Amino acid sequence: MHDPAIIKVDGTYYVFGSHLAAAKSTDLMNWTKIADGVNAANPLFNNVVTALADTFTWAQVTDLWAPDVVKLGDGKFYFYYNACKGDSPRSALGVAVADKIEGPYVNKQILLKSGMWGQVGEDGVNVYDALTMPNVVDPTTFFDKDGKLWMVYGSYSGGIFILAMDPATGLQKPGQGYGKHLMGGNHSRIEGAYVMYSPQSKYYYLFTSFGGLDANGAYNMRVARSLNPDGPYVDAKGNDMANVKANPALPLFDDASIAPFGQKIMGNHQFALADGESGTPLGYVSPGHNSAYYEAATGQYFLVFHTRFPGTGELHQIRVHEMFINEDGWIVVSPFRYAPLSKSATVLSADVTAADAAGAYKTINHGKDITAAIKASQNIRLAADGTVSGAAAGTWTHNGANKITISLGAAGTFNGVLSRQWNTNASAFVVTWTAQSVDGVSIWGARTGS
Repeated sequence: MHDPAIIKVDGTYYVFGSHLAAAKSTDLMNWTKIADGVNAANPLFNNVVTALADTFTWAQVTDLWAPDVVKLGDGKFYFYYNACKGDSPRSALGVAVADKIEGPYVNKQILLKSGMWGQVGEDGVNVYDALTMPNVVDPTTFFDKDGKLWMVYGSYSGGIFILAMDPATGLQKPGQGYGKHLMGGNHSRIEGAYVMYSPQSKYYYLFTSFGGLDANGAYNMRVARSLNPDGPYVDAKGNDMANVKANPALPLFDDASIAPFGQKIMGNHQFALADGESGTPLGYVSPGHNSAYYEAATGQYFLVFHTRFPGTGELHQIRVHEMFINEDGWIVVSPFRYAPLSKSATVLSADVTAADAAGAYKTINHGKDITAAIKASQNIRLAADGTVSGAAAGTWTHNGANKITISLGAAGTFNGVLSRQWNTNASAFVVTWTAQSVDGVSIWGARTGS
């Protein structure tokens, strides 16, 4: 599945993705596909080809991109769909409604259109301009802490926008046009927006994917945050992401102008096999277009995304990683895919002491660039005396409550979180850390020995 948007219903997690795909899981590890393909047989609609005929006519294709599903106060499920021509931002975004999460969904109406060349856009005033107005795709909805409903959307073109929504109808509130601009523009490669609120930090986190989605596209996930649901969203240096956009004087899809901004949480990488490990070395290529989920009962945060893999071309699969909030109030992502400690053959504590943390690690530095190059792991040691040696040198401290600070000289100071994660290559839970600097660079460590 591509572009998974997650929702939990009656103890089951559902993801909805591009091309009208859907799957479900009870454990965030094992998934069962329940729908796929924009065709008359897809069970999510009673013949989606005819049900969304007006959308397909506008977009000039019979296909659907990344959707979102939300349950509103009437107990019904609202499916925000979108279709895009692909070689231009000629798109339509609408909503369909069902009594059950698995459908069938009944079309309600189109909400927004884009790509109306030479005609006035949704603001009712200005002629549509793809440099400043959005491509109306990739919608995701969220409730703020006060119960108000919002929708973020957009891709490339004029960037990411947000609309205030009416929770009684599932439609946007009137008079907003395309809504408020949050990030991107001038066809910068920024898309896949998703907002998650943390009751722990009191911040709204805006996730986006920078770069291109294919195996050579350098997709990487980034985060900005705000105390308000509709922004402004900033990175750790206080840069307003609304100002982050491509330079129109540079070639189309200019990445150089946007690469310095946002907190990069994951990009292309691969861990080398350590002594005693086996199998295909773990790593991702172009991970992105994520959703996120906060499990209130356990206080856990999860990142749900699709990814490709080193040496396997365009093959892609869903992955789920646990996330944490570091001491600076920023999201950091665990190095390995999620598996609960309860799956361990032996009893393991979620607490990682300073003594537990000292040892040898293979580490990934995700950098800040937008590149198809795969970041290879390097070996370092966190010594019991607080020094770091090996491929990087510096100091480290255990700050209690699984918090760790790693200072690597000119590379920066990284505040992070220790945990135990399942290392498939080692067939064991190992101590890991995930940390981030004020420059928006993330580093990961996975224990390899004593």
